[in-house]
Amino acid sequence: MTTSIHSSNELDIRGVGKRYASTQASGGELQVLQDIDLHIPAGRFVSIVGTSGCGKSTLLRLVLGLDAQYEGQILLDGQAISGTGRERGIVFQDHRLFPWLNVEQNIAVGLRNAPLSAKEKRDLIAEHVALVGLEGFEKSFPHQISGGMAQRVAIARGLVNRPRVLLLDEPFGALDALTRSRLQNELQRIWQKERITMLLVTHDVEEAVFLGDRVVVMEPSPGRIRRIVDVDLPHPRNRSDPAFIALRDDVLGDFLDADVDTPPAAAPQHRPAAAGLPGRLQLAW
Repeated sequence: MTTSIHSSNELDIRGVGKRYASTQASGGELQVLQDIDLHIPAGRFVSIVGTSGCGKSTLLRLVLGLDAQYEGQILLDGQAISGTGRERGIVFQDHRLFPWLNVEQNIAVGLRNAPLSAKEKRDLIAEHVALVGLEGFEKSFPHQISGGMAQRVAIARGLVNRPRVLLLDEPFGALDALTRSRLQNELQRIWQKERITMLLVTHDVEEAVFLGDRVVVMEPSPGRIRRIVDVDLPHPRNRSDPAFIALRDDVLGDFLDADVDTPPAAAPQHRPAAAGLPGRLQLAW
């Protein structure tokens, strides 16, 4: 299966803001997101990176349609989203497989409401088992496979109904470093094959640069876009490429300098990343 790239996969986030009732005794509201403007062209892979509390997962929930109470607009092919829908798939950090279902049955959950014949569903399931490299494990149950394999099942389930947009909420955050790296490579391969629009939320700067065509850097209090970095590197990406390291370290520098008390810019910057900052290999918070 190769999903064609066309305008119906474009996602537009316009002036989005989100407030929650404050938990403080004084009452009031907490501004979680403010003035989020983001255009994601059809077939592009966009990464959103930021520290905990910057609202990146909240933004993903709004795009998925789990919360309709927000300011601004979220449009898919020019139409406002309304609730959840088959055109938007999602993969969470926790694979959320049903323990009483085997691999192919868990993938089939993604086709539960699809208007397809039984044979069409079987063919799609088999195709997506192959897509994520799980041939031979169709009858295995979640407790019989590794965490990385379970996450592959979750990715297949998110793709099996051919969504126009796939949302990824820290999909590899619970995995060990080696498995995480392997699945990043696998997701990159799947995206190159399928070419559907993908939106990744992560706190891992290297992951964001490795996978994304663009990296959206967010900052907290309230959550807003600090800048957008174009990642003009060929696929498949090489983590040891000096150009990759320079981009990664440039984005990482935004967070290493975050403790400097500077007022936010009037608008997010959108530019290619500058030269690298040697030796800055990982970000922890």
